Amino acid sequence: MKPRITDSELAVMRVLWRAGRPLSYTEIRTALEAQTDWKKSTIQTLVTRLRDKGFITTHVHHVTLYAPALSEQAHSASEGKSLVDKLFDGDASRLVASLYSSGNLTENDIEELRQLFKVEGGQP
Repeated sequence: MKPRITDSELAVMRVLWRAGRPLSYTEIRTALEAQTDWKKSTIQTLVTRLRDKGFITTHVHHVTLYAPALSEQAHSASEGKSLVDKLFDGDASRLVASLYSSGNLTENDIEELRQLFKVEGGQP
């Protein structure tokens, strides 16, 4: 089974993705302390876990810099597929139908989906 990113680890990944460049542990910690009540040891554990799982890489340049090993888009695609497989038996149309029937899609969301399907379907 391939490793997964936990919700807490996802917060670390988001800091790295948003930065768009490798960050030092201090920069990661500073960003996370501004948005969480996590202690330094918790943040270090999360960074170490992500490195050990292969989700972030390290580069030594005066200090150790951390960078994401996968893009946010790749992570979202993988998690989306996992969700559809798990909850809707691999049927993405059931996910969209569920979102629609529960009122979770705005008119703007629906229009964006229409445009996406037109482009993906090869229509102008």
